[in-house]
Amino acid sequence: MKRIEGWFVTQVYHAALGQGWQALNRELLAECRQVADADGDGRRWSRRNYPGGYTSYGSIDKVHRLSSTFMELERRLGRHVAAFSKAMDWDLGGRRLGMTDCWINIMPKGVAHGLHLHPNAVVSGTYYVRTPAGCPGLKFEDPRLSRLMAAPPRLADARPIHRAHVTYPARAGTSPSSRAGSDMRSPPTPRAPSASASASITTGLSRDDSVGREVIAKQMLPQDEE
Repeated sequence: MKRIEGWFVTQVYHAALGQGWQALNRELLAECRQVADADGDGRRWSRRNYPGGYTSYGSIDKVHRLSSTFMELERRLGRHVAAFSKAMDWDLGGRRLGMTDCWINIMPKGVAHGLHLHPNAVVSGTYYVRTPAGCPGLKFEDPRLSRLMAAPPRLADARPIHRAHVTYPARAGTSPSSRAGSDMRSPPTPRAPSASASASITTGLSRDDSVGREVIAKQMLPQDEE
């Protein structure tokens, strides 16, 4: 009997934050703007590494430890991370996954977030705070591509499970996330009349469940898109 089975599948979790996200996002957006205005080091880093936009990645990459509003976001996202962990059949040994890093991205028209991955995180993703019309989505790439260099290209109408890339729409109040090892990027914003705002998030396994902020995983520098 002949059969074809799928193994080693890349899982992507995509969900709305839940009730009350609009009010939370209004507070998050105000704080994103306040941080960008006050973060001189981050603006200088962004001019060199994030042309046209602002990211606190190079200056303030643990916003959830400084702001009660981002702490609330961490609490709400924690439920989704726990659900994803359960669906993945991970054995956490009685511990839990906690947020290790969280930083702000503001992308005006024409700004791109290059191809990158978070190799030392367990789960990584993006939470969208503000998404004007015309924002591109979050694009995931098949992490096996570098090992399939001799494979023929896919048909234009290939089934979704066989595609090399998949894009999740950018919608405020949602958070596409995946396990570590999946390359992701946000293409340039060609049409949006105003800037989008989002928070990039990584999680890792807590050393001690009673100390949720002391974690093993640390964020790595993003790779430039080639």
